[in-house]
Amino acid sequence: MKTIRSKMMLLSILIWIIMALIWLSMSAFNQKTVEQYNQILQRYLLMNQASQQSQQTLTSLNNYRITPTESNLKLYEDANITLHHTKSELSWLRNPNNEMQLDNFQNMIESQSEAMDLVVRFQKDNDEDSVAKKFDEASNISKYISETTLALISGEQKTYDTFYRIIIKRSNELFRMGFWTLALVSLLLLLFSFRFVNSVTQPILKLTQSARELSRGNFQKPIEISNNDDMAFLARTLDNMRLNIGNLFDEIQSKAQLEYDLHKHKLMLKESELKSLQSQINPHFLFNTLNMLSKEAFLAGADKTSELISSVAGMLRYNLRRMDSRVSLRDEVNVLEEYLTIQKARFDDRLRVVREIDEAALNIEVPILILQPLAENVFIYAIEPSEDGGTLTLRIMQDEENVIVQVEDTGQGMSEEQIEKLLSDADTSAYKGHSTGIGIRNVLHRLQLFYGVDDIIAIESVIGEGTCITLKLPRGNKR
Repeated sequence: MKTIRSKMMLLSILIWIIMALIWLSMSAFNQKTVEQYNQILQRYLLMNQASQQSQQTLTSLNNYRITPTESNLKLYEDANITLHHTKSELSWLRNPNNEMQLDNFQNMIESQSEAMDLVVRFQKDNDEDSVAKKFDEASNISKYISETTLALISGEQKTYDTFYRIIIKRSNELFRMGFWTLALVSLLLLLFSFRFVNSVTQPILKLTQSARELSRGNFQKPIEISNNDDMAFLARTLDNMRLNIGNLFDEIQSKAQLEYDLHKHKLMLKESELKSLQSQINPHFLFNTLNMLSKEAFLAGADKTSELISSVAGMLRYNLRRMDSRVSLRDEVNVLEEYLTIQKARFDDRLRVVREIDEAALNIEVPILILQPLAENVFIYAIEPSEDGGTLTLRIMQDEENVIVQVEDTGQGMSEEQIEKLLSDADTSAYKGHSTGIGIRNVLHRLQLFYGVDDIIAIESVIGEGTCITLKLPRGNKR
């Protein structure tokens, strides 16, 4: 194998030297022709560019005539500047055969530019007759320029007709040279390939079979090649890779199992945290005590106190249900009213509540405790910090596919960074309500699981003006 590799290297060097010599000779032979051809092509392109720029400038001027705005005037002036620049570049085309015709061509461009400038001046003076006259003059000159361009190109073709014939002849010679060179190189490569392929076919077949076994997940069968060459080195490397992949595969499986167990434990921990919040006070003892206090206050003539205690009892009874319970949106609104009754007694005139509720939209099923945490967020961040309190607006409306719930306040608002923190998993303890212990992130997560969609909540806030939290609850799309 090493001998074959040495021969391959020698043959490659020989082929490289042959190709280099051919390339150098062909490059030297063809470089001058290419340069002359490029020069002629540039001449044609420049002539055609001058004709096209003349027509384009006239078109820009016509647009300004139709709509005399500053933007159209600027487009015309830019086109006219480009036309003058093209005119100056035409001097490069001068030769003894086209000197007079080229001078006439440049003069026509200058005349067209002057006529177009007069059109602009008369347009500004609202002299329509003069504008039409000068525009027609510029149009006629542009036509002459196009005709002269064709004449110049025709003259160029006659001037370089001999050169074109030389190019064709050289192309035929280069084609024949390339053909015989390709035939020689192909023959050498064919002879070498026949010998080379026979020496490497068997090791490659063994490596292919081993790779197929690896692709099927069989990492136990070792890879062995008896040759003492590069293929043997490749086989040893592939065998080491087989061992490493097998070990890595076992390690990935172990890590995946650990991650699954960790995720399961996190879910169990969150569920235990919610349950611990519910079990801090014995519900029956708490309800019996609050009902007794409500009756005692009513009998004592303290109707407002009785109402407040009754609201607290109703709210706590509702809040201590299972977190996976399904309730109607009407139940959520009712318990929110109990919460607002308590807060109204606390803040008195500092709290203003606005309700815009479509009763027909309250019959859909929702997860328990989705409205009260949103209201708690309003009191924590909008109403409590303000000496003047604020306004809480509850809107419930519907369309063909969704029920829209909005909780809006008139507080100080939040920045984009605060909104991202509010909706993220990071530091959720800082955004939990003070009565439910449930934050907005928890509400979002339960709604996403309940409806099976991600686009469920939106928060719009303006610093100094307030915040609006919108829930989009799909109809008939719950899990």
